[in-house]
Amino acid sequence: MAQPPPFPARLPPPFRAFPPPFPGPSVRPAPFAVGPVAPPPFFLPPPPTAGEGGPRFPPGVPYLAAAPPRAAAEEEAVQRQQDELWLSQFLGRRRAAPPPPPPPAAASPSSARAVAVAALARVARVTALCRALRHSEDQGDEPGWARAREEAEAALQELREVVRPLREPGYGEALRRKAERARKRRLRLQRRKLEARAAKEEEAARAAEREAKIDQWRAKCIQEVEEKNREQELKAAADSVLSEVRKKQADTKRMTDVLRGLEKLRKLRKEAAARKGVCPPPSADEAFENQVESLKTLLKTRTELYEAEERALRVMLEGEQEEERKREMEKKQKKEREKLLQQKLEMDSKLFGDPAEFPLAHLLQPFRDYYLQAEHSVAALIQIRHEWDHYLVPADHPEGSCIPPGWVLPSLPTSDTWATAVR
Repeated sequence: MAQPPPFPARLPPPFRAFPPPFPGPSVRPAPFAVGPVAPPPFFLPPPPTAGEGGPRFPPGVPYLAAAPPRAAAEEEAVQRQQDELWLSQFLGRRRAAPPPPPPPAAASPSSARAVAVAALARVARVTALCRALRHSEDQGDEPGWARAREEAEAALQELREVVRPLREPGYGEALRRKAERARKRRLRLQRRKLEARAAKEEEAARAAEREAKIDQWRAKCIQEVEEKNREQELKAAADSVLSEVRKKQADTKRMTDVLRGLEKLRKLRKEAAARKGVCPPPSADEAFENQVESLKTLLKTRTELYEAEERALRVMLEGEQEEERKREMEKKQKKEREKLLQQKLEMDSKLFGDPAEFPLAHLLQPFRDYYLQAEHSVAALIQIRHEWDHYLVPADHPEGSCIPPGWVLPSLPTSDTWATAVR
């Protein structure tokens, strides 16, 4: 059996040139096949006979099925068929690939919730179809059972597609991380909300406290103004009453002077009439004396009443003045006490340190108790005073000095070394 001629310009599909070369430059195939079409020459070659030996194809030439020698028309038809077959295979391989599956949705609680809801709906549908299958099987309804089976398989496939993101590697861990992050965010927002509410309540409490202090201060100011106005009114009323009493006393005194003058005038006229020889009857003198005595008694009574009113008004004014002086004294004493307290706090801060700057004040509490024991114990006060009395000297002693009323403050440092130790 003769070997087919080599094809130096042919390449194995799909890597050969397109369009494929023809057997010769002068021979071209017809546009359509003429005559019977031979089967494609892609079968295995027959086994070699005893007389044939060696390779059937030259080395380096791609494998092609061997065919018996044919006529030129058959060769052209076979070649065209091979080309069409190769082209159909090539176009089949170049067919558009199916769209890739959609990427899994990002793991999030909302998407997982939606997937769970959809999966539950599919599970319910599959459960209903399974019941329908059992019912059809019990009834012996083969067409209904087949339809229910197809629907169940379709629903099961939908269920697999729905739960496919849940089976992705790392989906559960990512969902757990996002859920934990969302939980922490909720807790953080809740904590911030609680802190904002607490800050708002604290601010409202501070505002209410400020308002209460302002109202208290305002009420105190109003009370002080009212007391001053009342005092001024009382003083003005007392002054007016006192002036009226004094006016009445002046009127009473004037009336007394008038009666005294009237008595002198009558006495002078009576003497002048007596020199002329005219004497009034005794009844007239008695009536005049009775009338003057009654007027004197009335004026005396009025004078005593006015004096009692004046004394009462003076006592009231003196009481008001005494209360005012007492209030002024209390204010002055309060200011002095506050000043002494401030000086004492300054001394304590210099001796023991400022409590605001030194928070560990409880460490110095034993020293405070020791130095301030005389303020809480009479026995300690007597002992300390007794120890001080050992150093009593006469008042004219050149080195003597009085007992200090408070703490003896240290003197200023006299050297840099001492100053560094003090700091």
